[in-house]
Amino acid sequence: MSVEVLDGATVRSFVEDEAAFNLSVQDRFASLDTNHDGLLSYAEMARELMSLRVLETHFGVDEVGLSSDELLQLYRGLFARFDHDGNGTVDLQEFRAEMREILLAVANGLGFLPVQMVVEEGSFLKRAVEREVAQKLTV
Repeated sequence: MSVEVLDGATVRSFVEDEAAFNLSVQDRFASLDTNHDGLLSYAEMARELMSLRVLETHFGVDEVGLSSDELLQLYRGLFARFDHDGNGTVDLQEFRAEMREILLAVANGLGFLPVQMVVEEGSFLKRAVEREVAQKLTV
């Protein structure tokens, strides 16, 4: 993890750079696809969401206070956001489309003022910052 300074334009520019964004999406998808079948199952996605404590971090929901049925329902709902065609798996195109929407929402939430943020190594936000720094160095 590292502390980075970023704003909405950093994230938006990263998403709009199709080559950089698609490479990042492909890398993350491949790391989640543990059985290498080209699809993400609920189990593969849920493991990632649980490890990131996505409910607590991003939705303000304390996982400890929820029953296992409530947790299952919440994670199934998150998975359904990615599974656009409802076939029970997430392919690369569905994953890319949902990550684009998520990151654009993050960009809109950040706005135009720079903020300091702790970002995880290899995360989409870290890659957005690295891309921006690399661009500034080549100018």
